[in-house]
Amino acid sequence: MTTTTTNGHDRVLATAQQIVKSLNMNTEATEDMLMILSRFDNRLSNITDLISNGGGQFNDRFEDAERIIMEPDDDTTESEYLTAVDLIVRLTENLTVESDVLDRAENALQLAMVKLEDDFRHLLIHNTVPLDADRLYGSVRSDSVSVSRSFVLNDGDGEGEVDEGEVDDDELDGSQSSGLHHERGASLGGDFCVDLIRPEAVDEVKDIAGLMIRSGYEKECCQVYCNVRRDVLDECLMILGVERLSIEEVLRIEWAVLDEKLKKWILAVKVVVRVLLFGEKRLCEAIFDQSELIQEVCFVETTKACVMQLLNFGEAVAISQRSSEKLFRILDMYKVVGDALHDLEALFGYESGEMVCSEAKGVLSGLGMAGLGTFVEFENAVKGENSGAVQSGGIHPITRYVMNYLKLLVAYSDTMNALLPKNDHDLVSVENDDDEARLSPMAYRVQELIASLQTNLDEKSRLLEDGALRYIFMMNNVLYIVQKVKGSEVRNLLGDQWIRKHRGKIRQWHTSYLRAAWGKALQCLKDEGVGGSSTGASKVILKERFKNFNACFEDIYRVQTLWKVPDEQLKEELRISISEKVLPAYRAFLGRFGSRLEGGRHGGRYIKYYPDDLENLLSDLFEGKFVVMNLMKRKSI
Repeated sequence: MTTTTTNGHDRVLATAQQIVKSLNMNTEATEDMLMILSRFDNRLSNITDLISNGGGQFNDRFEDAERIIMEPDDDTTESEYLTAVDLIVRLTENLTVESDVLDRAENALQLAMVKLEDDFRHLLIHNTVPLDADRLYGSVRSDSVSVSRSFVLNDGDGEGEVDEGEVDDDELDGSQSSGLHHERGASLGGDFCVDLIRPEAVDEVKDIAGLMIRSGYEKECCQVYCNVRRDVLDECLMILGVERLSIEEVLRIEWAVLDEKLKKWILAVKVVVRVLLFGEKRLCEAIFDQSELIQEVCFVETTKACVMQLLNFGEAVAISQRSSEKLFRILDMYKVVGDALHDLEALFGYESGEMVCSEAKGVLSGLGMAGLGTFVEFENAVKGENSGAVQSGGIHPITRYVMNYLKLLVAYSDTMNALLPKNDHDLVSVENDDDEARLSPMAYRVQELIASLQTNLDEKSRLLEDGALRYIFMMNNVLYIVQKVKGSEVRNLLGDQWIRKHRGKIRQWHTSYLRAAWGKALQCLKDEGVGGSSTGASKVILKERFKNFNACFEDIYRVQTLWKVPDEQLKEELRISISEKVLPAYRAFLGRFGSRLEGGRHGGRYIKYYPDDLENLLSDLFEGKFVVMNLMKRKSI
């Protein structure tokens, strides 16, 4: 069908050319025939132009155009030169002429193409809009996804806590009020659009490209275009801080240095895909509007290396050694590549761009596996962490690390839910056995991880020799866990019932602590054996009771002032409960039997403390530091 159509076109053209020759000899029929030809087929427009000017006039125009091309002078304008080339191109396109004229036209075109190629390159280079870091970052400033999650041990109480330093895109944008970014309406893949070439030069660049392509120099034209624009994209990557590194080089970089590179890479992917690639796409469409194939070829050849440089870096990170501090950055990378993949498929949605999309999918899959694998290794590390308990009973570093890790991780719940397996039998709550609550994969794994942490802490507490200290240790650590859950998005995963259950555990440990720590001292304040008489035997027993209580209290004071309860509310609650349990018993015992010893020989040796003394001393407990016992002046009962 195509061959038949082409042959028909050739016959029409040949017939029209014979008509031209006849018309040049019979001017009376010219006007009528011109009208017929112009209505018959628009492919004959060039012929009718030549007819209307007369054959002789055409020869003059050809020679003028040839002279402008072969012997240009300083007075020749760019417009005149392009018009001359256009006339020669139209001659070689549409007319069958004598061979000597055709040879002259082709010679002129060869010379013209050398100049146009240089002009094309010059226009592209010198009309490229300068892009700096502020402008590039500003182009994606509305996206507030954090790109600088850091995992650093740095707590306010000096014991070390994982903290997060976030720098949103807004904070990285130094051009919010500079006017350097352009918002000229929606682009194909985003809300921002920047001029890659000065708008006033686009038409001239387009005209030259059109002439070169029509002259059969599309290869040279595309080569110049791709080389210039590739260099521009390479420069943009350097501006964004993305270096050209091999996979081996990436694998050798220390984490602290690599982390900074990853922050820049994450931003660069957003800038390149959402701004530069769509800008290049629009530029190709504007300059090469006469051919979709050339648009495709130039776009792919221009941008492929830039995209592959970014993807190769992502691939290197995905296969690098896993460690817990990398997880958040890997998940950031996974998200940004996932977001970019849809745009890449729209940009490279043809055969020549399939490789780019395939590579992006591979990197996305690799980052996903790296993220999931890193999280699983973190879970195993929590279960297997075998350092001892904190001797002061304070918050263990693993507790701080895990809970602050989870506090950051919940921001990635959607991503983690996409990566984690979704077996129904795994999603039953391990904490809410009664209602068989169904959890998301992320919620289930967080709950399991905290359960593993508590099991680990319980095992550590058993290494402490003092039973009362074990309860202090568990109270401190589980309260810290509960507070982190309650004060973060982790609460939405675990629910209020989980919080109430764990607060109940803390109350149980509180009661157990009082019994373990103060049971022996309170036993000294029992009436059994003392009797109501003031005989010598009962006084001996009484002295022994006071002496033993004093020794117990002093031992508790000496030890438990070194114990640490960081939470002020828990510390105060412990002191109050001790006071409510110990002081009434001591006051009652002293009231019943103190008079038997007071005033006697060495009475002060046995009644060393009064209730107010004890109350003041109790305020020194759980400060985590050595305190010298300081008795206030005694008051009479």
